[in-house]
Amino acid sequence: TNIGSILASVNPYKLIPGLYSEDAVERYRQHRLGELPPHIFATASECYCCLWKRHDSQCVLISGESGAGKTESTKLLLKFLSAMSQTSVGAPAAEKSTHVEEAILES
Repeated sequence: TNIGSILASVNPYKLIPGLYSEDAVERYRQHRLGELPPHIFATASECYCCLWKRHDSQCVLISGESGAGKTESTKLLLKFLSAMSQTSVGAPAAEKSTHVEEAILES
């Protein structure tokens, strides 16, 4: 669920088909926070929009107890940002490396 711009989520400890698919990335890429059901991709999309359209610095805090899914949430957030970055630079969809991925690897 969302509480303002805060996403509260629970690790289901199982795969939910389609929840983090490429179709989900595309769906959340085209909508603003609150237009679709709460999702980590909606939070990532809002961060991306604020970063590039309003030139506001962004920070995402992911917290929880051991086993809560922090690492997986981080991977999903980066997957979404990578997809957004790939689109913004006009790279072909088949290109596997993006500017976001390269910056992360370099760090």
